[in-house]
Amino acid sequence: MEERGVLVAGRGLVEAPRWHDGRLYFSDWTAGEVIAVDPAGHTEVVARVKSLPLCSAWLPDGRLLIVSSADGLLLRREPDGSLVTHADLNGSGWNDIVVDGRGNAYVNTVGFDMTAGEAVRPGHVVLATADGTVRRVAEDLAFPNGMAVTPDNATLIVAESYGKRLTAFDIGGDGNLTGRRVFADLGDDPPDGICVDAEGAVWYATVPGKRCVRVADGGRVLETVQLDRGGFACALGGPDRRTLFVTVAEWRPDLPELVPAGSGQVYAARVSVPGAGWP
Repeated sequence: MEERGVLVAGRGLVEAPRWHDGRLYFSDWTAGEVIAVDPAGHTEVVARVKSLPLCSAWLPDGRLLIVSSADGLLLRREPDGSLVTHADLNGSGWNDIVVDGRGNAYVNTVGFDMTAGEAVRPGHVVLATADGTVRRVAEDLAFPNGMAVTPDNATLIVAESYGKRLTAFDIGGDGNLTGRRVFADLGDDPPDGICVDAEGAVWYATVPGKRCVRVADGGRVLETVQLDRGGFACALGGPDRRTLFVTVAEWRPDLPELVPAGSGQVYAARVSVPGAGWP
């Protein structure tokens, strides 16, 4: 793979990049597909779920969890490729997911239907445990979007798009969230998908800013990768986890599909600090 370049092109609204077992997995919300791509650019559709949003995360045992927002279900992809219900999330509007090293799945909802023109309401985060139990663990979030967990399973970080900040929570032994604090005030930047690195910094993608930004705890900007279109989400992967993968597309909220057909891409750039934690 070159230092920088487009790994996948010609897609729709692409989101939720996740590195797993030698390949990058991402979702094409327009097509309703979860796709795997290897470093050479060869792609494979691994699941089809008609849902927008459509995000996924890996369990420690190697099975994939997929949020079917339209059905209010958290699905699990079995080794034979079949999809079964992992948990009933109840309701619709579910957005991003992250699974920590203990198998706890955190799923958020923005709290309102933006595409239907509903009034803005606060969102929340639920925890889905391995036995399928679902409970709320965080409230009053301003359009919660991307989430990440630090490698010690001690901290969950949530990107609040409407709050233009990254918010951190302490993760208890029971999976509950406490100790809410601002990890980074991002000024005018609304963050979307995020990931953490080995130095405790967070990369966040931003759609209107057309960039991916690395910030330290406290908000100091450490590095910026400029993009030619909106940045929806990012993940650190590759054999050494030093490749920053960013899902990008031309944002057109006036279109029913939100992005022009074929504008979705997966962009890759080499960085110096490897990824850590989840995703």
